[in-house]
Amino acid sequence: MAIDINFERMISRGMAKSISDELDMAGVKLSVNTVAGIMIVPGIITFLLSTILIYVFLISNAFISVAAGIIAWGSVIAGVYLWLEYRIDQRKTKIEAMLPDYLQIVAANLRSGISLERAMLLAARPEFSFLSDEVKELNRRVFGGQTLEASLQEFASRYRSNQLSHAIRMMNEALRYGGAMADLVIQISKDMRDQQVIQKEVAGQLLLYTIFVAFAGIIAAPVLYGLTAQMITVTDQVWNGILAANPAGLQGVGVSFFKPTPPQITPDEYQLFAYLAILIITGFASLIISAISTGSIIKGLRFVPLGMIVGVLIFIVVRHVMASIFVNIGSI
Repeated sequence: MAIDINFERMISRGMAKSISDELDMAGVKLSVNTVAGIMIVPGIITFLLSTILIYVFLISNAFISVAAGIIAWGSVIAGVYLWLEYRIDQRKTKIEAMLPDYLQIVAANLRSGISLERAMLLAARPEFSFLSDEVKELNRRVFGGQTLEASLQEFASRYRSNQLSHAIRMMNEALRYGGAMADLVIQISKDMRDQQVIQKEVAGQLLLYTIFVAFAGIIAAPVLYGLTAQMITVTDQVWNGILAANPAGLQGVGVSFFKPTPPQITPDEYQLFAYLAILIITGFASLIISAISTGSIIKGLRFVPLGMIVGVLIFIVVRHVMASIFVNIGSI
């Protein structure tokens, strides 16, 4: 017998409303209860596994293990949120690319003398995919008794698009106060095209900055960490040889704080630090590149795994190359 758990009741009303709005804007056909369950059940499993594994295999400290488990749970929630944000940004990008052509057809229909909602419905062609579905749903609401202004406003609220919101606001004002709707729609379409052209020109002019960030974050940083890691390894080998030849330790020179001492960090500790630093640097570099080139950080989420993999591979390659060059250093 299946157990039906209402996860939606485990979260606050505000959070449930926020999740519902996110799902609508992302175009995801899931219920709030399902998404809450995804955040809670896998989150608890991740929390327990992370806490136990870290306590058993890494650090036998209950507080640190529990804190790491909470962070892992938070990562699950953040992953769901980022996935929704990525879907929202995708839908926004697609609808803004379709709007100029769609509005041109709407304006042509308006010039024939038909009403705005009818002009929008006739312009809802199959090539406009989900935009056509939204317009058909808008017309169903109008025929069901909702005002056209309210239907247009609800349509705009389903996308996180400033261009769409501006267009709907202008159309509602024209409906409320009167005006040449066809001319207004044509001007809105023209302004959208001009704005898209400007965005492409700006992205082209910022290409140099994109290349610089990509080189510094994804290539140069892993190379430097690889060189440093090998330097620490060689230094550790040299000190091991010195201490083996001088079991009593080295004599101080002058005052006591000039006494030579071996490094306080081991190669394994630095390697763990390097991996974490590379993952953080390459991840943020991918997001910065996206922000510079497209104006949206969310678009860079799909490049984060690729940037991390490339950075780690460069680090590993540099370490092995330097190890092959200095293979005999430790025996000097």
